[in-house]
Amino acid sequence: MAAPPARARADYDYLIKLLLIGDSGVGKSCLLLRFSDGSFTTSFITTIGIDFKIRTIDLDGKRIKLQIWDTAGQERFRTITTAYYRGAMGILLVYDVTDESSFNNIRNWIRNIEQHASDNVNKILVGNKADMDESKRAVPTSKGQALADEYNIKFFETSAKTNLNVEEVFFSIARDIKQRLADTDSKAEPQTIKINKPDGAAGDGQAAQKSACCGS
Repeated sequence: MAAPPARARADYDYLIKLLLIGDSGVGKSCLLLRFSDGSFTTSFITTIGIDFKIRTIDLDGKRIKLQIWDTAGQERFRTITTAYYRGAMGILLVYDVTDESSFNNIRNWIRNIEQHASDNVNKILVGNKADMDESKRAVPTSKGQALADEYNIKFFETSAKTNLNVEEVFFSIARDIKQRLADTDSKAEPQTIKINKPDGAAGDGQAAQKSACCGS
C-alpha cells in the first residue's frame, strides 16, 4: 500500500488500524467509547455493521494515529465485518467475564482471524466487565490467562465502566504494532552499494590483493 502524501502524514508518525471483535454484548462499543471519548453509558445499543473512532496518542516519542473499528457481534453481520480483517494491523478479542459462552467463542473468533486477517496481525485478549461482583463472574482470570498463553498473546482484564486497564490495552497493542512496523521499515531500507571509479580500479585491486594476502 502506498504511503500517504507527506502533508497528510504531518500530524502523525504511524497510522495503526485496530479491530474490536467478539460476541454481541461483551462491551466492545463501551471499551471504544471509553478509550476514544473518555465516556461510559449503561444503555446497550447494538452496533449495526461497523463503526469506528480515531484517537491520536503519543507513544515512546512517536505520534500514533489509531483508527479503531468496532464490529457487530451478531452472526447476520459477520459477512460484513470479515472484509475489515484484512487491513487490520491489530485485533482485540473481547469477551465478557460474566458470560462463559462469549469466552468459549473466542476460539471461533481466532479461527476467523486465521482465515481472513494478515498472517502477522497482532492480537490481544480482553476480558471485559471485570468490575462486576465476583459472584457474577463466570470466567476466572486464570482461565483467560491460560487461553492467552495457549495462543501466545497478551491478556488484560478491563472495565469500560471504571476505566480499568482500558488505556493499557490499547497502548500495549499499539506499542507492539509500532515496534513491528519500525522493524519492517529498518529492514526495508535500501543498502548502499559503492561502485569503484574506473581511475581508482588499479589501486583498489592492489588493496584487495593485499587484504587477501594478509587474511590467508
